[in-house]
Amino acid sequence: MDIADKHCVVTGAGRGLGRQIALALLARGAIVHACDLNLDTLDGLRQAAASPHLTCAACDVSSETAVQAFFDRLPAVDVLVNNAGITRDGLLVKNKDGVLSTMPLADFQSVLHVNLTGVFLCGRAAAARMAARAGGGGVIINISSVSRCGNFGQTNYSAAKAGVDAMTVTWSKELARYQIRCAAIAPGYLQTEMTAAIRPEILEKITAQIPLRRLGQMQEIADTVCFIIGNDFVNGKILEIDGGLRL
Repeated sequence: MDIADKHCVVTGAGRGLGRQIALALLARGAIVHACDLNLDTLDGLRQAAASPHLTCAACDVSSETAVQAFFDRLPAVDVLVNNAGITRDGLLVKNKDGVLSTMPLADFQSVLHVNLTGVFLCGRAAAARMAARAGGGGVIINISSVSRCGNFGQTNYSAAKAGVDAMTVTWSKELARYQIRCAAIAPGYLQTEMTAAIRPEILEKITAQIPLRRLGQMQEIADTVCFIIGNDFVNGKILEIDGGLRL
């Protein structure tokens, strides 16, 4: 699919990776519909893009009503990038000096609501729009994570991303009849505002685990999004962009 002039939806586009993906699509001539939980969060994207081809809206991706209303307002949907996500890290059980604590159910559920249910709701809404038009066609890209295989302190996040991978493969089989492709990207450790706040000695240990001995750049993930859109034979795959971390 040629990206130019295509209507591309990016969730969680207010900051970080979502913003980078939105900017990369705009740079390639796409019409981008960006959403985030709060409209104010998208101000930085609007200023960075300064493009008439960008529209911004508030949308809680974990709300069925909000998601349907958002997609109903769009003139068309050619591409969906399911990027919105949150973390609520913590150990399943922790016993320190006789004080026992466990991961709160609210922290488990909130991550699944956004990172898994949100992907389902947006994917369903986008696929319905794509399949309903003459000839069908479209691309759904889900942002997974290297944590999908299990990561210390991330029971909720890992479970959600593993679910995202399973939905990706399922959708690639179900939606192919409508010429809709579905793939996912599982980034490794990226250079973000969050990693910039990590103590240098901890960051050094993290980087040492990566064969390339560096963090990934958000632009490298955005470029992968564009590659998937542009290559019409990519379907049902989870692309691990992690510097060889899981080789």
